[in-house]
Amino acid sequence: MLEFALNQVTMANAPLRDVLKTAQRLGCVGVELRNDLNRPLFDGLSAKDAGAMVRDHGLRLLGLSQIYPCNRWSETIAKDSQWLIDSAVEAGAEAISLIPCNDGDQRKDINRVDQLVTGIEAIHPMLRQADMKAFFEPLGFQSSSSRLKSEAIEIMRSLDATDCIKIVHDTFHHYLAEEDTLFPAETGIVHISGLADVSIQKPDIVDAHRGLVTAADQLGSVQQIIALIDAGYTGAFSFECFAPEVHDLAAPEAALRQSMNFIASHAQQRAA
Repeated sequence: MLEFALNQVTMANAPLRDVLKTAQRLGCVGVELRNDLNRPLFDGLSAKDAGAMVRDHGLRLLGLSQIYPCNRWSETIAKDSQWLIDSAVEAGAEAISLIPCNDGDQRKDINRVDQLVTGIEAIHPMLRQADMKAFFEPLGFQSSSSRLKSEAIEIMRSLDATDCIKIVHDTFHHYLAEEDTLFPAETGIVHISGLADVSIQKPDIVDAHRGLVTAADQLGSVQQIIALIDAGYTGAFSFECFAPEVHDLAAPEAALRQSMNFIASHAQQRAA
């Protein structure tokens, strides 16, 4: 059975309590909460109270986002990282998110790999000390400083950091990065979304195009989900939709349920 989750950005305009109620009614296993929605993390609640609220709804707090840019290590990033780790521990979260710099075409940056190594080396002992996990998310944009899961995994292995750090498989970024290989054993969570507009060229695709997964999806999200399951992935599939039209839905629960049913029906047909 598929385990679905709800990333807070999918209901970016809704109060935290409404996000939790929706996730509960949809049968989600958990939620991911964020600090980049132009309002305080946990809507201003203490981490302890927010974690209790999540659990009161029968949900797991799968992750807190985000440390950005995790590969531009500085005193400020170090302080932000410790604060998010401490918040995650207090709230009972299972992981925090690490996001690489995405501010220009950095594919020819000779320091790009070294900068990611520095960031991972710095945060790894902080995670270990707190007994906390982290999910690193390569971004498939050409402007991203870390596009490939394979490269990130190689770095984490070289630093013996795979005990604390897993990767995010994002169906959107997997499509943009044009990376065929799956890494189920190294994947901590899967983010899912859909792209319905067939007219947009890859270099022009942005987060705002990320809607719900439907029959019109151009990302191959359902195929990616099935492939991950076939390869042995057993974790959650979390809806992470940035499209304004999703945020403005009058009935997000109904739309999410329809997308969940669409995905599940195809996965079940494959299993049969």
